[in-house]
Amino acid sequence: MSSAFTALWTQDVCRELRRHRVGERPPVAFSGGHQSLPSWTSVGVGDDVFALHVNRCVVYLVSRLRVVDKQRRDCCGAAPATWRDPSCPGHEAWAMLGADGCGASPVHVDATPVRFDVAVPGDLLGALTWRNRRGEPRTLKYVVNGRLERSVSLQGVYRLTDESAALLGALLDGSPTPGPIRS
Repeated sequence: MSSAFTALWTQDVCRELRRHRVGERPPVAFSGGHQSLPSWTSVGVGDDVFALHVNRCVVYLVSRLRVVDKQRRDCCGAAPATWRDPSCPGHEAWAMLGADGCGASPVHVDATPVRFDVAVPGDLLGALTWRNRRGEPRTLKYVVNGRLERSVSLQGVYRLTDESAALLGALLDGSPTPGPIRS
C-alpha cells in the first residue's frame, strides 16, 4: 500500500523553479543523508510526496511527485569520479532540487507540473495530520488564524495520514490547470 508525504521546498529552490521551471514536470528530485537535503529514506516506490512552499505565512502546494524509483539511471549521466564532478549531469535543469547537495542521490518521479498558485486554505492547514514512526498523529504547530507563522514543523519529509493525503490530492486535482507559460 502506498503512502503520502510532504516535503518543504526552500525559498532558494522555489525562486529558481519560478524563474525557469513553472509549468514543467520534474523528472527527478534528490535525497541525501546530510541536512542540506531532504531525506527520502522512508519514501518508497509508488509513494506520493507533496512538495510544499511557504511564502508570507501561506502554504502553497507546488507539485505532487510519485516515486518511480530511487536508482541511478542512464539519464543521470556518469557517476562523479571526484567530489568536484556534478553528481547527476543528466539532470542539470533540475539541479535546484538538490543535485549539488552533500551525498545527493536521484529519486525519479512522475510529477504534476510545478506551480505556485494553489494555496492550502487556512481551515485545511489546521486540519492536516501527519503520523510519526510510532503511528502517533500530529498537526502543524504555529497555525494562527489560518496562517502558518513558523514553518519549522514542515521542515523535512513527513508521512501524511491517508485522510490528509486525500485532502491535498483533491485540492491539487480540483485546481484549474494554469494557462500557457509566457516568457
